[in-house]
Amino acid sequence: MPEVQSVTSLQSSPEDERKRRMRGYLIAMTVRVICIILGVVVKGPIMWLAFAGAIFLPYFAVVFANAVGDSERSKAMAVSQKAPVLEAPAVKVQASDFKIVSKDGDAQG
Repeated sequence: MPEVQSVTSLQSSPEDERKRRMRGYLIAMTVRVICIILGVVVKGPIMWLAFAGAIFLPYFAVVFANAVGDSERSKAMAVSQKAPVLEAPAVKVQASDFKIVSKDGDAQG
């Protein structure tokens, strides 16, 4: 009998997962816009730090947005029961079991 899965152990729905990823990406892009504005307004080492954030943040935002949930909210229980292994019976085939048919339709053997 298959193991019954608890409702609390199911993953979040694809729609909820998509909303979570979009929210994270929106936050990262908001921080990127702030970095660009700071890079234009501020001078010195902070300017370079802000521009570096604006340049490298999109890469990390895409990586985190595309990471599909292994979050604590969406942990699914692993199924530990293995499927039974079925073995096919051994079949012996002899050459005498086959007939050679020529183009003319004459059967030999």
